[in-house]
Amino acid sequence: MLLVVDNGSIYTKNLTEFLTQKNISFKKQTPHLLNLQSLSNYDGFILSGRRKNEKKINEINSKIINFSIKNDIKLLGICYGAEILALTLGGTIRKTKSLQKGNELISISKENLVCNGSLNVFESHGFEISRLPTILIPLAESNNCKYEIIQYDKKPIFGTQFHPEMTNDGNDLIEKFCFL
Repeated sequence: MLLVVDNGSIYTKNLTEFLTQKNISFKKQTPHLLNLQSLSNYDGFILSGRRKNEKKINEINSKIINFSIKNDIKLLGICYGAEILALTLGGTIRKTKSLQKGNELISISKENLVCNGSLNVFESHGFEISRLPTILIPLAESNNCKYEIIQYDKKPIFGTQFHPEMTNDGNDLIEKFCFL
């Protein structure tokens, strides 16, 4: 069963509807109500985007990321989820020059388990990863963003700067992730 960590994104409903439609077993929980002792009950994690920056949410998401890495449990960080993945491991983020919102074509630059070729995705973010720690590998980029998809070296731990729950190509990525 997957744990969907609902960090407050307006798009989380789209994600959970897609998982339900595909008969993918999941539990949705907000960070504040999450019992961190229960993390071993899940075989994967999806960290949603967020609406506001909150220190406690950052701490809880970082703990989930560290648990996932330590225990080789798959993880997909969406938008904020990718940013907190990079931050947790020593990377940096920056405010974008303007709000990135709308469809974007991204190019896959490195072979991986969740996507290939190019993808039509939906962007909705005001921050982006500016520096990756060396343990994270860039897998895809767009004209507006250098790190559209990232992966923890040799582990099924991914981050997407975009919202895969909002397009067919993105839904394919989520489905492939769920069945890793």
